[in-house]
Amino acid sequence: MKRIMIIGSGGAGKSTLARQLGELLQLPVHHMDAYYWKAGWNPTPNEQWDSFQEKLVLEEHWIIDGNYGRTLDIRIKRADVVILLDFSRLITVYRVIKRRIMYHGKTRPDLNEDCPESLDFEFIKWVWNFRITRIPIIIQKLRDYSDKHIIVLKSPKEVKIFLAQVKTLGAGVFEKDENFS
Repeated sequence: MKRIMIIGSGGAGKSTLARQLGELLQLPVHHMDAYYWKAGWNPTPNEQWDSFQEKLVLEEHWIIDGNYGRTLDIRIKRADVVILLDFSRLITVYRVIKRRIMYHGKTRPDLNEDCPESLDFEFIKWVWNFRITRIPIIIQKLRDYSDKHIIVLKSPKEVKIFLAQVKTLGAGVFEKDENFS
């Protein structure tokens, strides 16, 4: 296990889990939002974004968090492990609102400078509908990658248990023979 990809709804805790796993496993962590969003919330052009990811995944060791559905395959193809955070919409919406309050007027650690935390109706709607609109597509896509170790965590409690296992077993936690369905 050298390359871990973490995906899930906004507010699910992708960046937090990535940081925690990075510390436990001593792997470099890459937050996709920090690369994609330039100052003032300006997005990276598609061609440049694709090229960046294609180079990034060539690194020998990494943890990458973030969705970016259009380019999901770039990361999945090279990942050894895919962790999907599939939390309830109440948890994720609560967390994005809480995050907005916590980082009011500031930039989160997993974003570029000059991208102060913001929240609008479209983003809340995207988070609220994520399990309905995005999870089925992600799960279907993951089924095409049966050679990958796929872990689905459905609650903060499951994440806590998973992290405790990683702390105890290290990378050995990924050696379990679990099938994704």
